[in-house]
Amino acid sequence: MVREIFENELNELLELYLHLHEDSVPAMSEHLSKTWKTIVQDKNHHIIVNIVDGKIVSSCVCVVIPNLSRNVRPYAFIENVVTHKDYRTKGYATECLKYAKQIAKVENCYKMMLLTGSKKESTQKFYERAGYNSSDKTAFIQWLE
Repeated sequence: MVREIFENELNELLELYLHLHEDSVPAMSEHLSKTWKTIVQDKNHHIIVNIVDGKIVSSCVCVVIPNLSRNVRPYAFIENVVTHKDYRTKGYATECLKYAKQIAKVENCYKMMLLTGSKKESTQKFYERAGYNSSDKTAFIQWLE
């Protein structure tokens, strides 16, 4: 079942992020608590989860960003696409991305975009099958300390 995350599911989401790029689950702190509260209260910030056997097995984030160009239409940014390693290649992340696309359509977004750090051909093909392309734009990243 695909839906938006519930506020009480933070710990389960952080556990899932161990299958993304995290080395450990962050300790509960005031900073983490405030950040979580900011996210769940932001109507433009959507954490989408796929529930299988009562647990979160896949997720992605969809942030709708207000915009002044393109006839004042927002755009959506997709981040943190992840599936638990034991549940991969079953379509769970694809279902999350489809849900994100529905949000973007409802919000009248003119585009959706995502970045991936993966150079794996299978990952890039996955995003292409989901409707994304890597030829329309060029991404540049500047990492901040």
